[in-house]
Amino acid sequence: MKQGSASTWTGISATRYYLARLREALWFRPLVSCLLSIAAAFIANLAEHIPLTQSLPDISAESVEKLLTTIASSMLAIAVFAVGSMLSAYASASSAATPRSFALVVSDDVSQNALSTFIGAFIFSIVALVALLNDFYTQGGRFLLFLLTLFVFALVILSFVRWVDRIARLGRLGNTVEKVENATETAMKRHIYFCRKSTTRPEDKGEAVLSNRVGYVQHIDFTKLQCLAEEMELRISIDMLPGSLGTPDRPLVFINGDCEKNRETIQKRVEAAFVIARQRTFESDPRFGLIVLSQIASRALSPAVNDEGTAIDIISTFLRLFAHYQRARDEDGSPNVEYDRLSIPALSIDEMFDDAFNSLARDGAYSITVALRHQKALCSLASLGDQAMAEAAKRHAGLALEHARKQLKLDSEVNSVEALYADNFGGK
Repeated sequence: MKQGSASTWTGISATRYYLARLREALWFRPLVSCLLSIAAAFIANLAEHIPLTQSLPDISAESVEKLLTTIASSMLAIAVFAVGSMLSAYASASSAATPRSFALVVSDDVSQNALSTFIGAFIFSIVALVALLNDFYTQGGRFLLFLLTLFVFALVILSFVRWVDRIARLGRLGNTVEKVENATETAMKRHIYFCRKSTTRPEDKGEAVLSNRVGYVQHIDFTKLQCLAEEMELRISIDMLPGSLGTPDRPLVFINGDCEKNRETIQKRVEAAFVIARQRTFESDPRFGLIVLSQIASRALSPAVNDEGTAIDIISTFLRLFAHYQRARDEDGSPNVEYDRLSIPALSIDEMFDDAFNSLARDGAYSITVALRHQKALCSLASLGDQAMAEAAKRHAGLALEHARKQLKLDSEVNSVEALYADNFGGK
């Protein structure tokens, strides 16, 4: 099998996928912090094996004990307060934006690092205090323990300051939209990369390999599929991209080659390359990010919220995402095809535009401000130079115009939208 950047990227992508699942679990980082804290408390005893230990300052056990007692008595309360504040922020994100954005908010690095630091400091102080009271440390050990305690105390202060700044924004609508936008752009670039590293999709799809599971495709291990294709001299056409709903009647891939003798093995190895679960994720599924952003805009435009500004911001976000996507596709990629036995379908521009703009055209048509901004954004996308994007933009501009005609109450407002559509796309 060829070795190169694509294999490395795939390994990183698979690792990133599983790490992302751990990041969404609130217990993971505190657990790691607890283990490190326990190890640090016992490492201090190694100071007696360091030469010139006797020349180190003699720190009294009472002073270290009081410092550890102070940390132990305060960290647990701060950790409980941090958990309560984080849960409030998560609830705010789910109610103000959409529940689908919860995974991105809960994986916030600063908040989880702060919580891990508080819990880790508490565990460290308890373990070190017990060891200190039982004469576990010598003179050198007490000095090293004193330095470690000062380090932990400084780390707690810095983490608390950073966390206070972050918790003030965590769960706010603007912060959530930014996280979803960044995740969507990353997923778009990742898909473009894999498309460049694969062959063109063959016209003859071959024999279908169906899925025995029902759920959404979250991740595809391209290296496993490439290894399978090389070992059995096959060509594999991937039919289900991340975000697709797998059902027993839908093929995961199509196989070109002699697979009659190894049908069962191929079935198992193909299924092993696909991670299928109940929910969609952001890592490799750019359409999910577009849907989440669209849902945020729809909620903002609901009569209960009536926040046109957020919808306008989402329109600008879509404009940035599609412009960056078009620019990334036009850039010269590496000529080396690492997955020469795989073919990966490109993302459908029409489907991505449907994900982004369908509900926005329907829910924002009552507002002349949103309707005009919608038309201007689609005009900008049509002018990027991509034929498929231009056709999709014109189709959605016409759809938005039809909704505006039905929902705008003033003829003058309807005329404004019609004039903008005629100037940009022609016709009325």
